[in-house]
Order: sequence, then C-alpha cells, then structure tokens
Amino acid sequence: MRKKEIPVNYFKAEFPSNSVNESFSRGICASFLASLDPTVSDLCDIRTAVSEAVTNSIVHGYGDAYGVVYITGETFSDGRVVIRIKDKGCGIANVKEAMKPLFTTDKSGDRAGMGFAIMKAFSDRLKVTSRPGKGTTVTIIKNVGKNGR
Repeated sequence: MRKKEIPVNYFKAEFPSNSVNESFSRGICASFLASLDPTVSDLCDIRTAVSEAVTNSIVHGYGDAYGVVYITGETFSDGRVVIRIKDKGCGIANVKEAMKPLFTTDKSGDRAGMGFAIMKAFSDRLKVTSRPGKGTTVTIIKNVGKNGR
C-alpha cells in the first residue's frame, strides 16, 4: 500500500458559476503558486488550463442553471502542483470523446471544442472524471518552479 503524500501547502475555494469568476479562479491559482517561484511560462500555463476548466464548468456543466464551482490546489516538495476544478453539473457521458480536439456539444457554434486540448497542452498531466447527472472533476498536474524541473 502506497503512503499518501502530504502536501506542503493547499487551498480550497468555491464560487458561484458566474462567468466573472473565471478570472477570479486564475488569480487564486497564480497567487497560490507564488511561493514556488514559478516561471512566467509556468504561471501562464496554469492560468490558461484553470481558465479552460472553470469555463467548462460554468458553460457546459451548469449552462444557464445556478451552480457552484469548487477548486482546490496542493503543492508538494518536489515542485508538483495539483489543481482540481469540480462541478456538480450535468456531467459528461463520454469523456474520451469530449477530450478530442474540436468536439463540442454546443449547438450555437460559439464554442470551438478545444477546451480539453488546451488544458492538456498546458499541463504535465490531465485527468478528467465525470458522471452524467453528477458532475465533472478536472485534475491539472504541473511541475513548477526550481524544484519542479
């Protein structure tokens, strides 16, 4: 049995699924990572991945309904950062299909279907779990700062 690793630092936040809170989530994560001495590139990568995940929760998870977006972050002594964005929205029936570039359920044509591809490109590892009717959790893992190289 593998022993659970204890984070050096962590945070938890939740906020309403209002589009204005997407920029708030980026700010939370950038501030949280400051202690790791991240590069500008690391900060941009994480801010972009978080922005996409939170936008997906707001736009696709909840749509026009009210909901709450939950976000947690952990840092580890090796410079690894784990950020989870969770919603209790409609969920995704087929995660594998949803993660394909250009896939979208948006019928209006306003969405490009690149959210998961962007999250994956800006993460060292991306995990998506979802259950229809129960919600979705996106886990972003990134190695940052001096210890993360």
